Amino acid sequence: MNTATYLDRLLLKYSNTFNIYKPYRIGARQYPAYGYFFSHNEKYVLVQEANMWSADSYEHILFWEEEEITEEHIKEAESIIRNEMEAILVRKGEKYPEKNHMSSLLTIVMLGQKPLSKEGAKRIGKFRFDKGYQFNMRGYSRGRIIAATMEDREVVASPDIKGSRKLFREVFKEVDEGRDGFEAVCEKQGVTCYTQE
Repeated sequence: MNTATYLDRLLLKYSNTFNIYKPYRIGARQYPAYGYFFSHNEKYVLVQEANMWSADSYEHILFWEEEEITEEHIKEAESIIRNEMEAILVRKGEKYPEKNHMSSLLTIVMLGQKPLSKEGAKRIGKFRFDKGYQFNMRGYSRGRIIAATMEDREVVASPDIKGSRKLFREVFKEVDEGRDGFEAVCEKQGVTCYTQE
């Protein structure tokens, strides 16, 4: 199994709730795919014009492939979450996110052919990024990393995304079973994925 085949099946799983963009560039790096999720909630009294509150939640996922995920790649991923994803995707270059922003989850999914080193797995397992805006009145951003490696079929994740490991392990099994991936399903349904403007 290679990372491209695995990614194709993984994107199909995410496409149920995420808009999938292929490829996607942010900063100096181009990624094979990006997933975007948005949810808007509001509370109003009797009529929509009497809006009491509105809250917007987002999730941004960058998918990244490497032959071998090194500690340098992991450090770079941490920096991308802190300095690019948060600034560009959450704040859009402004000082604070938009008015109704409640939360943004920033995830980098790293797919590697070769096994992770013990040091690399430990670094991912300890990674945390939390940033609040105006004492959380404008919400918060949280960053996390998850890595899946093909040769040993291991999945390593930051503390607050460990629940996703089950989904990533299922993808290994589904690829072995020969199930269709994102590209095949899009072709059958006559749809195309989103492209970056």
